[in-house]
Amino acid sequence: MSEQGPRSGDGANAVDVTVDPVCGMKVDPLQARHQAGHEGHTYYFCAARCREKFLLDPVKYIGHQMAPATEPDAIYTCPMHPEVQQVGPGDCPKCGMALEPMLPDADPDDSSELADMSRRFWMLLALTLPVFVLAMGPHLSGWRPIAPWDRLAGWSEAVLATVVVLWGGAPFFRRGWRSLKPWQPNMYTLIGLGTGVAWLYSIVAFLLPTIFPASFRGADGQVSVYFESAAVIVTLVTLGDFLELRARRRTGAALQALMGLVPKVAHRLAADGREMDVPLDAVRVGDRLQVRPGENVPVDGMVLEGTSHVDESMLSGEPMPVLKTTDAALVGGTVNQDGALTMRAQKVGGETVLAQIVAMVATAQRTRAPLQRVADRVAAWFVPAVLACAVLAFAGWSWLGPEPKLAHALIAAVSVLIIACPCALGLATPISIMVASGRGAQCGVLFKDAGAIEALRDIDTLVLDKTGTLTEGKPMLIELVPLRELPRERLLQLAAALDQPSEHPLARAIVNAAQGQLLPPVSGFITRTGRGVQGRIDGSLVMLGNERMLQELNIAVSEEAAAKAEHLRGDGDTVTFLAVDGVLAGLVAFADRVKPNTAKVIKALRREGLRVVMLTGDNATTARRVAQKLRIDEVHADLSPADKAAVITAMRAEGRRVAMAGDGINDAPALAAADVGIAMGSGTAVAMESAQVTLIKGDLGAIARARALSRATVRNIRQNLFFAFVYNAVGVPLAAGVLFPWLGIMLSPMVAALAMSLSSVSVVSNALRLRNTPL
Repeated sequence: MSEQGPRSGDGANAVDVTVDPVCGMKVDPLQARHQAGHEGHTYYFCAARCREKFLLDPVKYIGHQMAPATEPDAIYTCPMHPEVQQVGPGDCPKCGMALEPMLPDADPDDSSELADMSRRFWMLLALTLPVFVLAMGPHLSGWRPIAPWDRLAGWSEAVLATVVVLWGGAPFFRRGWRSLKPWQPNMYTLIGLGTGVAWLYSIVAFLLPTIFPASFRGADGQVSVYFESAAVIVTLVTLGDFLELRARRRTGAALQALMGLVPKVAHRLAADGREMDVPLDAVRVGDRLQVRPGENVPVDGMVLEGTSHVDESMLSGEPMPVLKTTDAALVGGTVNQDGALTMRAQKVGGETVLAQIVAMVATAQRTRAPLQRVADRVAAWFVPAVLACAVLAFAGWSWLGPEPKLAHALIAAVSVLIIACPCALGLATPISIMVASGRGAQCGVLFKDAGAIEALRDIDTLVLDKTGTLTEGKPMLIELVPLRELPRERLLQLAAALDQPSEHPLARAIVNAAQGQLLPPVSGFITRTGRGVQGRIDGSLVMLGNERMLQELNIAVSEEAAAKAEHLRGDGDTVTFLAVDGVLAGLVAFADRVKPNTAKVIKALRREGLRVVMLTGDNATTARRVAQKLRIDEVHADLSPADKAAVITAMRAEGRRVAMAGDGINDAPALAAADVGIAMGSGTAVAMESAQVTLIKGDLGAIARARALSRATVRNIRQNLFFAFVYNAVGVPLAAGVLFPWLGIMLSPMVAALAMSLSSVSVVSNALRLRNTPL
């Protein structure tokens, strides 16, 4: 059982003092009278009471002890406007969106804001439903309450709608007001204006109905109010903000997954060899650390003692574990597989490779703008135009209108603002995105955000990772070459029997190939780390390994065998040697096969005019061979995650519109750096979270379907925006009273509200056509 930390000092200068996890007091483990064990660690306490509290809820105090300190001066930025930065949280003065940290926290995102918005929505829904029923019930049923119930219903509608608008709509009004100070009107400006005018008009009409002319009275002589319109708008916009915030929370999961690769604690060795568990942020350069089998390496460093295989697929994307011995480099976040390692920390904190990957992904994510910016740009001139029309209508009726001039002027201005309500404009983008997302899921494509849908249609360069994207991502036994009289079946049986106890990917490939065969028992099994395995089978000494193992055992390799091995390597295969009783008996070749439909898909994508490029961390020989098979002209091999992102950045600097498809953790920076990141659904969670598009089944053919859907969706959004503006372009002049001089017709707010509803219906109906788009 290891001792709990942290201790004061580090390395050889460590002092035998630890910290009480409950109260934080320093405790000498040698003199402490109170201690307790939890999950293999010993914790020391200053008093019995602290120990009792700890035993009631150990996780509470351990989590508090290990949690990193919050940065009080963290910089926050806007997802839509990266140039907006400030210390601490707040709202963007340009678009009104909530700011988020520039760099992620190691802890999961705080969900308090999301929970608060969820509660707000459900409360608004409970208040809005009665308002809607009270307002629309008489129109639908034809029955109206009689006195005094009609007055009670009216007051109920007014009070409930007022609570919804003034309380529920307060964030919209605040953000809309802030947008006017730098004079950058946005969606919240429109929402605040529309709901505010509808509610204010309704309040005046309800409390002072006598000031309105007869043309604003229905058949019953009452002035119509629009409390339900204002309340419904506020509630629906709140729902939209909730869904948006929830989606934005998920976008940080990629960085959380990356940071989760490193353990929260490290096993630090003192000068006398004692092991202490310390928080990761307490590790310093020069510390000696212990890494047990199955654990993740905590920081970057160098192996001091021990031998093991380490899974570095997070860096290379290749499934083969890498042998680590003395003086070998270790990278934080990689997985130690089968042996204990003692290492020296060389890079900690933000200097580690993983931390740099996190920073690159975070920076690349800030460079994207969602499709909603189209509506915001339009709103910049739409809002002033509507206000100008309302002012002109008021002035015109005040000067030239019939008596009572001011009443008619007020009604004309209100009608203009009501008919210009931003409902259709606000729905134009999200309703199309909603339908397109469902349509994409049906054909195996998941879009994370609207920006990906917009950008994908303009892509001219498609960059593909090799392992797991073009290939299966799993080594397979593809060739077994007999060099003696032993038949191929016997060679496979011997190799599978020898590799049966091993968990190495190559060993698993051999065992899987021999499924269904009766394997003979093995005695005297020996593992030669980094070389191979050997054992006795049916009285014969059987060895399976690399050339180094053959040299150590003085097993000769003929020129013919060497030539065959080199030929297999020329095909990009990995070759091992099988020897029986000191004589080479066969060659075993492994390869990561290209996916069956990859060549056909690449040919189709090239016909569409896409330039196809391959990036890989694999060696150049294997990469070129795969590229030749698939007729890919441009290949970049032996690349690190940073190198891949640099290639993408260089392509974009040349003016190319780049999409990157990958499946591994090592692809995350490149996926984030591309105009559109495309992840294979069969890949890692980090890749899928870093990408904006996920191919559910890892089928490259879905890229063509995704591009077709992208083109159709953007076209649909533009149609929606056009419909919304046509309604406003026709409705605003009508509401202003342009027909009155000739036909004596003045548009009532009821008709204005109907026109507003029709614009929304047209947008929704048009978006639903995406469900039948051929892909």
